[in-house]
Amino acid sequence: MNLTIRALRPAATLAASGVLVAAALLVTNVAHAQAARDWSPSVPVDIQVPPGNQVAFVGHAVGTQNYVCVPADDGFKFVLFTPQATLVGDDDQQLTTHYFSPNPLEGGTIRATWQDSRDTSAVWGKAIHSSSDPDFVAPGAIAWVLLQQVGTSDGPRGSDWLTATTFVQRVNTTGGVAPSNGCSSSADVGGQAFVPYGADYVFYTTGA
Repeated sequence: MNLTIRALRPAATLAASGVLVAAALLVTNVAHAQAARDWSPSVPVDIQVPPGNQVAFVGHAVGTQNYVCVPADDGFKFVLFTPQATLVGDDDQQLTTHYFSPNPLEGGTIRATWQDSRDTSAVWGKAIHSSSDPDFVAPGAIAWVLLQQVGTSDGPRGSDWLTATTFVQRVNTTGGVAPSNGCSSSADVGGQAFVPYGADYVFYTTGA
């Protein structure tokens, strides 16, 4: 067996490695998808997904909601400039990163972004509904949100784990609310606040 491996040309060895990596990603992704289909969140009516969509996978996020102090009509306020989070599966393996970035399919409009940590495919989402219903959203937690896919990008080798996404729900939030102080005068403008938060992100597709 060792002699056969040594006889492979570098290009053939690289191709074989690529096949093994792709196979490993497929097994991992299918496992996450199968587990997710056994779980569907209870959510306010406002952020329910349209019929015909099904859960593809769920990512548990830990990170920060990042705010900057800016002038406002009635004084000054903190506004969100990006989330910064890592999403993991039930096995604690990293699934995606989450942040804001320009969506190339909308001329660079800044949108919520998720990028697969393994194949680097990406999806951009536009928030279309949110809910702070106290029957669902914990006190002191950021709203639950429904986002519609408005752009996707394959990975460098055509990998496309995230590109089938149709909708994303942000649910089960903790923390993340903008600070109530530290942004009250012109001296505070430009100041930043990184507020810890957690959430579950539920990714939907229309296919199997």
